[in-house]
Amino acid sequence: MPLDGLQGDKRLVQHAVNQTVARVHQAMEAFIHNMNTIHSRGGNQVVFSSINYGTDTSAEGRCIIRELLCSTYEGVGNGETAIFPIQIWKKKRGVSYLPDDCNYDLYQLACKVTARRFFPNFLNLDATFNQSADWKADDPKRYLHEVATMGCRTRVFENRYGPKTSVGRGNLSFSTINIVRLAIECMHINDEEQRIACFFAKLDAMLEVTARQLHDRLEFQKTAYAKQFPLLMKSLWIGCENLKPNDTIASVINQGTLGIGFIGLAECLVALIGKHHGESEAAQQLGLRIVTYMRDRANQFSEQYQHNYSVLATPAEGLSGKFTRKDRKKFGILPGITDREYYTNSNHVPVYYKCSARHKAEVEAPYHDLTRGGHIFYVEIDGDATHNPEVIMRVVDMMDRYNIGYGSVNHNRNRCLDCGYENSEATLEVCPKCGSHSIDKLQRITGYLVGTTDRWNKAKLAELNDRVIHEG
Repeated sequence: MPLDGLQGDKRLVQHAVNQTVARVHQAMEAFIHNMNTIHSRGGNQVVFSSINYGTDTSAEGRCIIRELLCSTYEGVGNGETAIFPIQIWKKKRGVSYLPDDCNYDLYQLACKVTARRFFPNFLNLDATFNQSADWKADDPKRYLHEVATMGCRTRVFENRYGPKTSVGRGNLSFSTINIVRLAIECMHINDEEQRIACFFAKLDAMLEVTARQLHDRLEFQKTAYAKQFPLLMKSLWIGCENLKPNDTIASVINQGTLGIGFIGLAECLVALIGKHHGESEAAQQLGLRIVTYMRDRANQFSEQYQHNYSVLATPAEGLSGKFTRKDRKKFGILPGITDREYYTNSNHVPVYYKCSARHKAEVEAPYHDLTRGGHIFYVEIDGDATHNPEVIMRVVDMMDRYNIGYGSVNHNRNRCLDCGYENSEATLEVCPKCGSHSIDKLQRITGYLVGTTDRWNKAKLAELNDRVIHEG
């Protein structure tokens, strides 16, 4: 705020505020820079980091949120879009969504930033399954009772052995089931009812194997010592303050979760009844029946093994192509099933299926309550979203209306590496400003931004080329 016209103490206070805001902005720039340059993951990668924000209404909290968003909008280096951290806006009625809410102005800014930089994504704290009975609007520590997401979709919230929170916990292991193969193995059965029964029998057997191996992995993880994880086991995990360096972490990590994932619900349904859930109500009902069964079995495994099992809508960065290649080699090319380079992620409507954003939301929304280990809803939009943040707000409104837990918006963003020119043309090859052919085509692959599509694997590149716009 300008100091013009201010006198005495008011001028001094405003000067101090201006200096503080400037320092916070610089700190947020440094934070984003560090998250994209410090190669401390496995010694050769940047950390796959995530940050959830949006519900802090204190002056200090609002300042940090605002300057983080502004720094993200400006970009890093010469204005490039930051790949990390994945940023998630926590949308909450009465706090950070409606026009009368304290943080509505920051919500509007978040939508503007998303329209240019892809992030933040949007986490719906008002979804029925994302709420906590312990959340109170006047509680300064209400964030402890707000769900948060990690990575591209991982969700940790429900807890059988401690407080229902995302803080101080994490996902310990997850494994993904190729439900498409299970369905293909039943295609020889002519009677549809018997074919579906065969599939469920195979699914149940695979769920048993998956749950057991996750249990065995956790039992091995429990043998690790606290001193092997000096950061995690000194200050981050619930209960870690009671551990001594030579104690095992067994008493602490049962707070974490084990994920049972799945891939290719759409192709699975085509194999079983000839249509996927985006094009057939019967397929949708069968899809919900399948994932509900997985959820119910996960709950049973939680009782049997005394762990926090949950169902995960697997992102499958590389797995979608791997499973498809193996199945095509064994079963050949099956129309609508193995005839593409990839399997559709988890319970998503196929990216190539033309439908409205509303229809996609109606189909995918019910699966979010069933996949509490993690899920996401994507909408593909056309044109330059930078000048139309209202379209982002309409997607969030859709999430609110259909009880969707977590969502994001995909769009094109090109940047000339020589002059910095940006636009959203899907087929841009030559910079119209300087004539350069060095064009950085930024897109999202299963939740993560990739600086150029040249680095994508064959399966995901095929998926990108198949994507259609969701209108209406």
